[in-house]
Amino acid sequence: MTNSSAEYQSAYEHSLRDPDAFWGQAAEGITWFRRWDRVRDASRPPFTRWFPGAVMNTCYNAVDRHVERGRGKQRALIYDSPVTGVVRIFTYSDLLDRVARLAGSLRAYGVEQGDRVIIYMPAVPEAVFAMLACARLGAIHSVVFGGFAARELATRIDDARPKLILTASCGIEATRVIPYKPLLDKAIGLASHKPARSVVLQRPQLAAPLVEGQDVDWEEALTRGTPAECVPVAATDPLYILYTSGTTGIPKGVVRDNGGHAVALNWSMDRVFSAGAGDVFWAASDIGWTVGHGYIVYAPLLHGATSVLYEGKPVGTPDAGAFWRVCAQHGVNVLFTAPTAFRAIKREDPRGLLMRSHDLSRFRLLFLAGERCDPDTLSWAQEQLGVPVIDHWWQTELGWPAIANCVGLGMLPVKPGSPTKPVPGFDIHVLGSDGAVLAPGETGQIAIRLPLPPGALPTLWNNDEGFVRSYLSQHDGYYVTVDAGYRDKDGYFYVMSRVDDIINVAGHRLSTGAMEEVLSGHPDVAECAVVGAADALKGELPVGFVVLKSGVSRGDGEITGELVNRIKDTIGAFACFRTAIVVTALPKTRSGKILRGTMKKIADGAEYALPATIDDPAVLTHIAERLRSVGYAKPVE
Repeated sequence: MTNSSAEYQSAYEHSLRDPDAFWGQAAEGITWFRRWDRVRDASRPPFTRWFPGAVMNTCYNAVDRHVERGRGKQRALIYDSPVTGVVRIFTYSDLLDRVARLAGSLRAYGVEQGDRVIIYMPAVPEAVFAMLACARLGAIHSVVFGGFAARELATRIDDARPKLILTASCGIEATRVIPYKPLLDKAIGLASHKPARSVVLQRPQLAAPLVEGQDVDWEEALTRGTPAECVPVAATDPLYILYTSGTTGIPKGVVRDNGGHAVALNWSMDRVFSAGAGDVFWAASDIGWTVGHGYIVYAPLLHGATSVLYEGKPVGTPDAGAFWRVCAQHGVNVLFTAPTAFRAIKREDPRGLLMRSHDLSRFRLLFLAGERCDPDTLSWAQEQLGVPVIDHWWQTELGWPAIANCVGLGMLPVKPGSPTKPVPGFDIHVLGSDGAVLAPGETGQIAIRLPLPPGALPTLWNNDEGFVRSYLSQHDGYYVTVDAGYRDKDGYFYVMSRVDDIINVAGHRLSTGAMEEVLSGHPDVAECAVVGAADALKGELPVGFVVLKSGVSRGDGEITGELVNRIKDTIGAFACFRTAIVVTALPKTRSGKILRGTMKKIADGAEYALPATIDDPAVLTHIAERLRSVGYAKPVE
């Protein structure tokens, strides 16, 4: 065992053997107004509460304390918007001023501790100020991705019952301006609960008409009230609600507490991401997603780092060199983004030529998560950048990385295709359908033995029963992730697909993720997806969709033939992989997740609803046309 693996192993074993001591020590990195009575309260199983009795404030830890310690002139937030041509830099002192003023104005409009505030905004600094202002008051924010469909927003309004909604006149997607106000007005009309006010940030790209008595201009709102101090809150009080899709069509409100969340995220910056105070940390995501909550806003600021807020795309704003321009211009040390972003960059600039024109000497680590990272993408990124590329895995519910190469504990050997080993605090196993722990190499359900560590959801908003039913009821004593995968003999985990993406081909249970790994290894393939389509004889048959790299001139038929043979040679003829389809793009959400479930419904000829978070609906039309050309997308008889 190397020294690096010894350090990780010692920390991991300590976290499981004595979680109270482990997390009590980690909590020393947070400033408390009152210390905890005990580290963990497990008196009401299966629920766990961390740091009961403790009093603190997340905004104080993320902003005020850095200013008090003499670091007010350090950059806290860099806003870089290629879609508007704007760059704005805020020091910690600037951030304190903006957040305190906004918190004071929210209080003037009646927002108090425990009230909910919905934030329906694009990736602009005011959205970050809004999150921190709510935390400052002890109010509970719920960020809804800007541009989300009205009906989806209405369900969140009815569930959270916010006193106030903070929004912007528009968002900008590459070259498109998306009006937000009409969507918000429609959502409020559909919702049973009516918030008292909507505060609207007017952007110069599109002004929104305001409704008298309902809407307030953002700048006018700031003239109300006086700067607010931090409100002491219980560590177990909710910090935010983040909605994630539910199987019933009703969104599930994931709750994040104040104390455990602050401890876990602060700890992760150093131990997982090897990022220190003063480093420039860039999570290329949106604040509407869990990554944006955790690693644009809270974790970097809790740790005293500089965070980058980017309003743009990996390609098209203006080209596939956009990420490298941002990294060079702002001195980014650590980048965290989704594999799909790198697949898009690789597709447009397969030789990395745009990268060469930028000074990346300060760039030292790349982290990828959000979708399964195929080995080809990881290897390409590592070859081009010449720095470690770290695949890691987690979920909205978990709030921070659960399986990762913890660089701050000594980097372990990289195995492409694996996010490495469980992060300290996460006791992860692979279970069979009967709940038994499977042997290395066997594919099953990935589950986490309770208790979940700090930072993970303690429950769902106003729905303890739903929390137990959704996550804890299938296997006693375990949180079920609904992801499938296996563990190898060295303890490395491989997350292959959602449990729903395990397909049954004539009795053979096969992972679509394993097939995607084979397809992505083809030198002409930029990205791919595999779904199981209904088949009268076999039950299901795999269908592959591939996007080719820019500049590929060979015929589609030649390439698809090679792909079919690759699956046959690597996985076996029993996989019955006979159909590979070349497409111009894969349908994705705005966060970059491939809509495999919708693609399967199209292939099966089943009805489907247009996903609320889809990036480009026209891609689904293209997918349907390509499927029809090979005999799919027809009603199954």
